[in-house]
Amino acid sequence: MRTYHYVGLDVHKNMIAFCVKKVDGTLVGEGTVKATREGLTKWLAGLPRPWIGGMEATLFSGWIYDFLRPHAHELKVGHSYMLRAICASKKKNDRLDARKLADTLRCDWFPTCHMAPVEVRELRRVLRYRNFLVREATRMKNKTATLLMEIGMEYDKQRLHGGRYFNDLLGQLKDVPDSVLDLLRITHSSMDVFNANQKKLLSALSAHPYLKKRLALLMSIGGVGEATALTWALEIDDPNRFSSIKKAVSYCGLCSAQHESGGKALRGPLSKQRNKHLQTMLIEAAKLAPRWNPSLAHVYDKERTRGANRNQATLAVARKLVAYLLCVDKSGKPFEVKEA
Repeated sequence: MRTYHYVGLDVHKNMIAFCVKKVDGTLVGEGTVKATREGLTKWLAGLPRPWIGGMEATLFSGWIYDFLRPHAHELKVGHSYMLRAICASKKKNDRLDARKLADTLRCDWFPTCHMAPVEVRELRRVLRYRNFLVREATRMKNKTATLLMEIGMEYDKQRLHGGRYFNDLLGQLKDVPDSVLDLLRITHSSMDVFNANQKKLLSALSAHPYLKKRLALLMSIGGVGEATALTWALEIDDPNRFSSIKKAVSYCGLCSAQHESGGKALRGPLSKQRNKHLQTMLIEAAKLAPRWNPSLAHVYDKERTRGANRNQATLAVARKLVAYLLCVDKSGKPFEVKEA
């Protein structure tokens, strides 16, 4: 029978606190290691084998997971919210956190989260950067309008961001400080750069061989475009990890948190424990999807007839959209509406 060693890793930007324990809780070793590839290589040389490791999901966990995974019998990444509840204590420091992680591993209490393959995480990083560029372009648009309002200049907001109209508008500005003209040119040119780059990234992702077939299936749903399909494919990764539509809806942040005690159940606002990237994209898609999808339009109208406000009806559409996306993704077949 193989005896495993359990390694808790408390990951930080510059260092990693570790604790190694046997299955009976005997402390084998603990300390800190520099959070670099060279430092981890030296640390691995003295680590007893075979070993099972666990770390909390952080901004830095990805590359550490990829580096250590080939050397471990099993390496787990922990769910941050769940670990926070398990490891809550009056006394907290890196050494104790590493010990608690090792204990949760050896007692099989470690709450794991899904770790997508390297290729998916790389593509997802590109998609999230593209969304960042979209937000920055929107900020530049708003800043252009703000500068014009500050100097009391009237403008057509529908045409403001077009190149020809904007240049004509600049030519009409009189008695305006040169600094304002310079700022307007900077914001408009920045907006153009952000828009051009985000379109380039979106086109590259859509044409990627890993995603092309899957995106075509997802986009067979009326109202689902490139951005929505890409966000679903890369944020969900494997749709089979959701055993029900309710679990997928919860992961997307489209339901409220439940608090039940003493026979009394309370529902709050939308839960913060969600994938915020999916939540944002699905809600934005749900606002427009009913225009192209009669089934989703029927869901929206039904909710409004029952007395729901526009936001509540949009959430109902978003939940139905999750059901469509999950079913198409799992079945591998294009979307079809079954006639009653």
